[in-house]
Amino acid sequence: MAAFTSKDVARIAGVSQSTVSYVMTGKRPISERTRQRVLDAMEQLTYEPHSGARSLAGRRTRVVGLVVRFGIGGDAFGLLPFIETIANSARAHDHEVLLVTADEGSAGLRRLAGRALCDAIIMMDIEEQDDRVPVAAALSVPVVLIGVPADPAGLHCVDLDFEAAARMAVDELADTGHDEIVVVGYPAPAMERGLNYVGRVLRSARRQAQVRGLPLTVTEPVDGREADAADQLLARRTGGRLGVVVPHSDAIVPLLNALRKRDVVPGRDISLIGLSSDREAEQSDPPYTNVSQEPRDVSRRAMETLFWLLDPGSGVERPVIDLVAPRLTRRTTVMPTPSN
Repeated sequence: MAAFTSKDVARIAGVSQSTVSYVMTGKRPISERTRQRVLDAMEQLTYEPHSGARSLAGRRTRVVGLVVRFGIGGDAFGLLPFIETIANSARAHDHEVLLVTADEGSAGLRRLAGRALCDAIIMMDIEEQDDRVPVAAALSVPVVLIGVPADPAGLHCVDLDFEAAARMAVDELADTGHDEIVVVGYPAPAMERGLNYVGRVLRSARRQAQVRGLPLTVTEPVDGREADAADQLLARRTGGRLGVVVPHSDAIVPLLNALRKRDVVPGRDISLIGLSSDREAEQSDPPYTNVSQEPRDVSRRAMETLFWLLDPGSGVERPVIDLVAPRLTRRTTVMPTPSN
């Protein structure tokens, strides 16, 4: 027999999935007519609410599932602040975190929800075309994505506003009189997998460079060959002012070191802007101009959304697409605007 979900009930009853949840949990007043439509749809589908869906009636597992892939084109070290913040937030709400790291894809999601192992799920490492998303949208537990796929299928998404971050970097170089921009490519595995933020950054950078009338080139991925990348950048200097954007934080410091070995001083001979956390930018030698990429802010916002979905009456309604605004901090690695 097929396993029906609250999404199926909502479709038959002609209401939203959240309305089905309110009928089941009693968390919000629902008109008797609507309530009866939902109950009739449940009976039509022989639907029995899963124990996880009845959690607000006192049957919660008090566990949050965190689904993340390691070692498949992502930045494992960069995931740690996300995971730590999610775990701390869960504990603050008297929940534990069940970390699912195996590359189980859709099967892992069905296992989490189908066995009532958790009350809700956070999914990370989202691809632009992610086959897990439609499966997640059909689950009987709330799912929040950290990342924005091409089609979120109605799921709540929280992430940095990568489009705005790319525009900020391009605008800073345009405003300081640069003649050309080079974006250092993401690692090949991230490009090949189509991680959602890769396309969002590159498309936005290209569009904004076109708006500002600047030529922009995306180089081949660095993939640990920062010395080669430095040589390629220097070969592009033809007497004009070259600005470099490095969107992958792991490549920034090695590239700065490679430039230093070639007696090239960022901020004097070339300009460089990195997408990274403020802490990484401040502690670098030299400290570099950066557009903030704050994983802890994103993670906190995602967990606020998740707990609101578990208890919609507990706070202000959360937007379906929630983007954390980046900020640009000027330090030493961008050449000043030339004097007239």
